[in-house]
Amino acid sequence: MSNDQLFGFSVAPMMDWTDRHCRAFHRTLSRRARLYTEMVTAPAVIHGDRARLLGFSPAEHPVAVQLGGSDPAALAEAARICAGFGYDEINLNVGCPSDRVQGGNFGACLMREPDLVADCVAAMKAAVAVPVTVKCRIGVDEQDPEEALDALADKVVAAGVDGLIVHARKAWLKGLSPRENRDVPPLDYDRARRLKGRLPGLPIVLNGGIAGIAAGQAELGPLDGMMLGRAAYQDPELLLGVDRALFGEEPPHADAFAAVAAFEPYIAAHLEAGGRLPDVTRHMLGLFTGRRGARLYRRRLATEAIRPGAGLAVLRAAVDEVRRRAEPAAA
Repeated sequence: MSNDQLFGFSVAPMMDWTDRHCRAFHRTLSRRARLYTEMVTAPAVIHGDRARLLGFSPAEHPVAVQLGGSDPAALAEAARICAGFGYDEINLNVGCPSDRVQGGNFGACLMREPDLVADCVAAMKAAVAVPVTVKCRIGVDEQDPEEALDALADKVVAAGVDGLIVHARKAWLKGLSPRENRDVPPLDYDRARRLKGRLPGLPIVLNGGIAGIAAGQAELGPLDGMMLGRAAYQDPELLLGVDRALFGEEPPHADAFAAVAAFEPYIAAHLEAGGRLPDVTRHMLGLFTGRRGARLYRRRLATEAIRPGAGLAVLRAAVDEVRRRAEPAAA
């Protein structure tokens, strides 16, 4: 698998956001963006409802699963299960700063245990044929980012890791909430670039605070790709520019209106199966950001989609709030 397939552009794994409905919607906007699941723990994969936790549509490819854990044997078994579901990549979370993951000894606190992370990677690599990657911070708490990131990278490279996704800021596990950890510690994109200079053979993707495609391109330098999180979720229309800007290919649809129309059969199937409209449309609230009528679009979806029996007519009416203002007035 080439670097542009493995990295290039991806939408970050985000808890409570990047579920299968979100991914299906994002795939409507870009054929080439790599999509990630929410983080799922290895014990949940092994013992939980696998169809609910891991199920996805074939249309979502390329799609990666992010695992949380620190037990090499459990992660190997979970990776094997995920590969059996058809995921294109297995990613290990070494970056989440929440209290929950700290209590389970995984996520960002593993930055302090590079040998253990390497053992986890080696076990996962031995279990599956698909790429195994690590998503990390540049350090935690009082760690020196130069030493911490180098130590982790060297160990996982020796273990056979296929790539590193670097959220280019520290995580402060003491004193900052998970939300504050996404904004307060300063970004240091140069640190990721220095790592690439030291390990040119290691595919590295940049993550953290990237506002859009052009902003990411300006920061990449020698790096192999960019991962956007909140920017892509809160303004999903930017995904329509990914295929052309980064891969020289036409987007799947001419504009956001055409993309929504193409997504309607997916929503209809979800409703027919007993699902609720807001299960899907909550991921579409950011569409049309910056356009006239966007506020009315969001208001309609937020207030009307939650009503019992709400269907596609609600979405169409919301989209019309923007469409009417985008079309030139009749002469």
